[in-house]
Amino acid sequence: MQPFLLLFLSSVTAASPLTALDKRQQATLCEQYGYWSGNGYEVNNNNWGKDSASGGHQCTYVDSSSSSGVAWHTTWQWEGGQNQVKSFANCGLQVPKGRTISSISNLQTSISWSYSNTNIRANVAYDLFTAADPNHATSSGDYELMIWLARFGDVYPIGSSQGHVNVAGQDWELWTGFNGNMRVYSFVAPSPRNSFSANVKDFFNYLQSNQGFPASSQYLLIFQAGTEPFTGGETTLTVNNYSARVA
Repeated sequence: MQPFLLLFLSSVTAASPLTALDKRQQATLCEQYGYWSGNGYEVNNNNWGKDSASGGHQCTYVDSSSSSGVAWHTTWQWEGGQNQVKSFANCGLQVPKGRTISSISNLQTSISWSYSNTNIRANVAYDLFTAADPNHATSSGDYELMIWLARFGDVYPIGSSQGHVNVAGQDWELWTGFNGNMRVYSFVAPSPRNSFSANVKDFFNYLQSNQGFPASSQYLLIFQAGTEPFTGGETTLTVNNYSARVA
């Protein structure tokens, strides 16, 4: 019966308007590294730290996508490992290889999001890795730039606070430190920014001018936004739209 079923489905696809799925792609990602890609974007469930939890779960869902961006949401609950990140469910642009930060003029992005329950310990953040090797694994880099749009509960970035700075026309608390050999810079919003639109190149320009970031020798590896949960839930992060581009 299987060949007949496949033939039947093929004929239905050819005769019906199911090609609308090309414009509205959907996926359910509950595996540890469940992954989806389409229209130049990618979504990852990315439960990389789940082994530090005593219990919990997370699934991530792609609601719709187009070349203009992706709508997605993730639902999670985590217990144990109080100060350990459990995951980073995220949506990212599929970054073109071989572009140094100094060769990029525009990293325009926008995001609109909400959390159903904020009695949690988590952040909502952009995450960008760079490395001197353009073929470096995209799970880390020489440098990491994070932009924390929100911080819920007593969670903190890597390193120590360097005070407040103004970048992209907004106030941030800058933190810096090391994750192994990787230098991490985190710009933390003083209160949740549920809508955010900026040229992220402004953050790299600030780091180049004030922190010695070597823009001419660092290649962009990833350009993502998502949430890092520590503990709490059950809760859902809903991203109404995430968009990004490299120019």
